[in-house]
Amino acid sequence: MNEPLNHTVKDINGNQVDLNQYKGNTTLIVNVASKCGLTPQYKGLQELYDKYKDRNFTILGFPANDFMGQEPGTEEDIKQFCDLNYKVTFPMFAKMKVKKGDGQSDFYKYLTSKETNPGFEGEIEWNFQKFLVDKTGKTVKRYSPKTTPEEIAKELEKFL
Repeated sequence: MNEPLNHTVKDINGNQVDLNQYKGNTTLIVNVASKCGLTPQYKGLQELYDKYKDRNFTILGFPANDFMGQEPGTEEDIKQFCDLNYKVTFPMFAKMKVKKGDGQSDFYKYLTSKETNPGFEGEIEWNFQKFLVDKTGKTVKRYSPKTTPEEIAKELEKFL
């Protein structure tokens, strides 16, 4: 299987979005939070997006409040925070539960399951965990929350 983009989710404005529209792009999926020690990664993510978006690269940001309440705001709060502090222009989505357990989103169940995403399975460790999906829609890398966008940039070229 290993095709995480076969999902429909709500964007940060409440619209249903079929993630299949991103097939054909190299896509970085990131669970994000506004009040985390790793939040400054937004700057690097935006720089990565700006640098490669014209080469069929996108970043999908998924706010989650699963780790010590570090994304407490509403979607409107998150939009304002991202715009004011980091000028985020990559697609952002509605808050969702990314950790295993009751209420985990189907999208993150898929990303973290051995059956559906073999080789990349396992619990989301913290905010800013990243999955890289190639142009065919298959997961090709999973990065630790502490892996910076600058480190990802070093190997991104081979997937574009």
